[in-house]
Amino acid sequence: MFIKGGNILDLRVKKTHDNLQKALIVLLNQKSLENISVAEICRIAEINRGTFYLHYKNVHGVFERYFNDIVKDLKLSYDFPYDVTKDNLAMLTPEMIQIFHHVKKYEAFYRIVFDEKTPMLYYHKLLKTIRLFVIESHTKETEHMSDQQLEYLASYTANSIIGLLLQWHKEDYVLSPETLNQYIYDFSRLKETLQKII
Repeated sequence: MFIKGGNILDLRVKKTHDNLQKALIVLLNQKSLENISVAEICRIAEINRGTFYLHYKNVHGVFERYFNDIVKDLKLSYDFPYDVTKDNLAMLTPEMIQIFHHVKKYEAFYRIVFDEKTPMLYYHKLLKTIRLFVIESHTKETEHMSDQQLEYLASYTANSIIGLLLQWHKEDYVLSPETLNQYIYDFSRLKETLQKII
């Protein structure tokens, strides 16, 4: 009985967080995070202020939780090809690339991050996060590098990913994740060919 009650409570808490995140996305399409009030987000989420303050101190807390949820999923998507191939990317197939599926899943969020009217804060936060992924996920491959080289590699890789996502955003996400997976696969093979030539 207690377990069932706990499950119901967990579902209610999850629903509260989900409703607040959806409300946040609605409001972020209209104004910046700094201009969103607790009253506004509660009205759209259809919860009272007391419930809000049980979970969050302010609206920034809602954004931080949502961003962290997205980052966890992004990290899994980024790491997936490396995990499956055991870091042997010669075994990579287009189907193993998951990052575009992740972005499609959270398209509403990425539309806001990459919108030209949105403050650059979110963009830089995302870029910084991807840079950390690169540094954390490739310790063996980069152990021979100096700290400075590693920083530049992280920036190079992170900006490449962001550049692809920006192009997809510019084209209104019309291409399928599968098509972009194939592009990345083809690009990686082209890079290998160019390296052999050089």
